[in-house]
Amino acid sequence: MKEDPGHPFLRKADSFIRRHKLLTDGELCLVALSGGADSVALLLTLQRLGFRLHAAHCNFHLRGEESDRDEQFCRLLCQRMSIPLSVAHFATRDYAQAHHVSIEMAARALRYDYFERLREDLGAAAIAVAHHRDDSVETMLLNLIRGTGLHGLTGISPRQGKVVRPLLCVSRSEIEAVLHEWGEPFVTDSSNGVDDVVRNKIRLRLLPLMREINPSVAESLDVTASRLRQVADVFDEAMDRRVEEAGVETGIEGRAAYQLDKIADEYTLFYILSRYGFTPAAAESIYACLQTPRTGALFTSSTHEALTDRGLLLVQPKDDGFKPMRLPVEGKYMVTENRWLHIAVRPMDETFCMEKSPMRAYMDADKVQLPLFLRRTGQGDSFVPFGMKGRKLVSDFLTDQKVNLFDKRSQLVLTDADDSILWVVGRRADNRYRLDSSTKRVLIAAFG
Repeated sequence: MKEDPGHPFLRKADSFIRRHKLLTDGELCLVALSGGADSVALLLTLQRLGFRLHAAHCNFHLRGEESDRDEQFCRLLCQRMSIPLSVAHFATRDYAQAHHVSIEMAARALRYDYFERLREDLGAAAIAVAHHRDDSVETMLLNLIRGTGLHGLTGISPRQGKVVRPLLCVSRSEIEAVLHEWGEPFVTDSSNGVDDVVRNKIRLRLLPLMREINPSVAESLDVTASRLRQVADVFDEAMDRRVEEAGVETGIEGRAAYQLDKIADEYTLFYILSRYGFTPAAAESIYACLQTPRTGALFTSSTHEALTDRGLLLVQPKDDGFKPMRLPVEGKYMVTENRWLHIAVRPMDETFCMEKSPMRAYMDADKVQLPLFLRRTGQGDSFVPFGMKGRKLVSDFLTDQKVNLFDKRSQLVLTDADDSILWVVGRRADNRYRLDSSTKRVLIAAFG
């Protein structure tokens, strides 16, 4: 039953939730529950405000008996509060090693992936996490120290997709005070008191020093972050227009292109590249290289690659998921989610009609050894371009066609059972398999 939010803490949280439209009465909310003070206060607050709740706890098995203690605490708390609880166990160290990430990044990835899958299974409207105002201030300072754009100075957002943060309006001291007032226990993560992580250094050493200068420094920085969020909204609108003006349609799924002469400054470049996993430092380095642009300069982030090509900056994912394919019979083969290869054989008679298109190739079916294969072009590949007699390396042919590095690497070739190239897909068929007066059957390959 919903309580009257007359208590100052409840009133502040309720006002924040309503102002930012984080939760709606009647809809189920999934609450991330660690057992620490912040998440316990979040669970109690949302229950007292009358929201429908389902709690979720992650046991990362990183702190031995302490991890199991936290799980048991959460089970007993939810049992006492009559709130359903789901618990997940993770081999976090194994995941971190397998994915070459830090323990902290592994735990974060596992946690949020689990929460989202559970949210979908339960039909919950949102995932509530217990970040508070001090967390937001720490994030603001952390980004400032590391170097950041405007958004890095806005702290933590009240909403990010389905993740909501109802306690961003209160401080850690307010949370501990209200739990003491309500007589509610919580567990303490012993690793939070060790200042061997940058964020903990900010929390345990930098902020106390700043409070000596200004006791209300956290509140002041939070107000500044709130104002900067409003500035960022206006800024984003202007930057989106600038990026749209610089954008060029590529016609290639997953690839973006921008005109270099319309990327007016380093921040515009950073605004573009930040969407593709490039760090501020990487964007700065790339911008310096672009001052003397050359075709074929390649840059990479953790997820994407960027390439300069004749006045354009091209960006695409590192891996488009293509795998070599065996094509044993006629039919329609799915190459990527939106691209298909059609293979058909037709008699060479009066009903046959050739459609001229770079995305179609016609070959003498009786000169081809089945099965066919579709693969990327590789080093040393050669063929006899249609209309010519001599062999030519595919790489040289693509260079003559002024094909950029991305397209060279992703170029598909259709081969026969002997790995002889029949068609450089979308560009040129092999002259050795051309139709002539003796052709009785036509092999048709159509890509699109």
